[in-house]
Amino acid sequence: MAIINSQSLFKNIKILIEASREHVLQSINTALVETYYNIGKLIVEYEQQGKSRATYANKTLPSLSKKLTAIFGRGFSVDNLEYMRRFYLVYSISETVSRKLVPGLSNASKSETVSRKSSTSTFKLSWSHYIFLMRIENEQERKFYEIESINEGWSLRELKRQYDSALYERLALSRNKKKVKELSLKGQVIKSASDAIKDPYILEFLSLAEHESYSESEFETAIISKLEDFLKELGKGFLFVGRQYRITLEEDHYHIDLVFYHRILRCFILIDLKIGELKHADIGQMQMYVNYFDKEIKEATENKTIGIILCKNKKESIVKYTLPKNNNQIFTSKYKIYLPDKKELQQLMESEVEYKITLHE
Repeated sequence: MAIINSQSLFKNIKILIEASREHVLQSINTALVETYYNIGKLIVEYEQQGKSRATYANKTLPSLSKKLTAIFGRGFSVDNLEYMRRFYLVYSISETVSRKLVPGLSNASKSETVSRKSSTSTFKLSWSHYIFLMRIENEQERKFYEIESINEGWSLRELKRQYDSALYERLALSRNKKKVKELSLKGQVIKSASDAIKDPYILEFLSLAEHESYSESEFETAIISKLEDFLKELGKGFLFVGRQYRITLEEDHYHIDLVFYHRILRCFILIDLKIGELKHADIGQMQMYVNYFDKEIKEATENKTIGIILCKNKKESIVKYTLPKNNNQIFTSKYKIYLPDKKELQQLMESEVEYKITLHE
C-alpha cells in the first residue's frame, strides 16, 4: 500500500468533497428546471381543458401564485409562473434537440433529433439560461445557443455576450441553407477551415473607441491583454502559440502578429492584423507565411496551415482576384470594435444564404 502524507490526504479529500458538491448542485439544478417544466405543463393543461388554446390565463396565475407562495415562499411569483408556463410551451414535445445532447442514444440511429420526452435529463442549463433562451423567437437560433451553451459550458454572461455579438448570424453568413439548419441541430461543427472562420469578428471587449486612432502594435497589445476573451471570440479549438513570431528568409526577418494552433483541425493558424483597408500585398504576405509554415514548421501528420487577415475594411474584388479559385487556406475577415446591429445582420444573413444556395448546392 502506498504511503500517503497528511497533506496529500487533505488534498484528496478536498477534491472529493468539491466534486461531490458540484455534482449535488448540478443535480439540484436539473431537478429544479424539470420541476418548473412540469409545473408549466400542469398550468397549460389546466388552462386549455382539452382545447387547443387557453382562454383564461390571467385568472389562473395570480390565484395560484398566492397559494404556492404561502406554502413554499419565494420563487412562485406571477411572473415566474408565467415563465414556467411559457417554458413548457417553448420546450414541449414539438421542440427537438440534437441526439448529441441526449446520453445513450445510439450513433446508428438515423434520426437526427429526439423528443425531450424521451430523456429525463435533457435540461442541462440553469433556469436563468432558459429564461434568456425563451426570449429568442427564432427556433433554429434558440436551439443553436442552447447546444453551444451546453457543449461549451457558457455561463449566462457568456451566453448573453455571444447572443449580443450575433454569433449565430455571423456563422450563418458563411454557410448555405443546409449548413445553417445544421447549426440548430448540432451547434458549430468544425470539419474544415471555413467552419472555424467568422466574418466579422466582434472585439468590443477591447474597449477601443470606434473613431479612436491606434496603431497595429497597439491593436495587437490590446488583444494580448484580453487574450482569454479573444480566444472565446475566435471560437472552439484555438490554442495560443505566440505573438510576433519571427521567420527568416535568407537575411530578411518577418514577424507574424499572432500564431495559434487548432486542436480540432490539427493545424497552425496565423493571424495578421491590419487596422486599415486590406491590400493585395497583405494577401501575398500571408501566403508567404502559410507556405513557410507548411514547409518548415508543421509535421507531416498535421494539416495545412491556415492564414487569417483581420482587417478593418476590405474590398471583395481584391480578395476575389488575388486568391486562387479553390483557396481553402487564406481567409480575410473584418473586425468590429462594437457590438453589431443584430437586425441588420439577420437581414444580410437571409439574403446571403439564399444567394449562396446556387454556389454550394
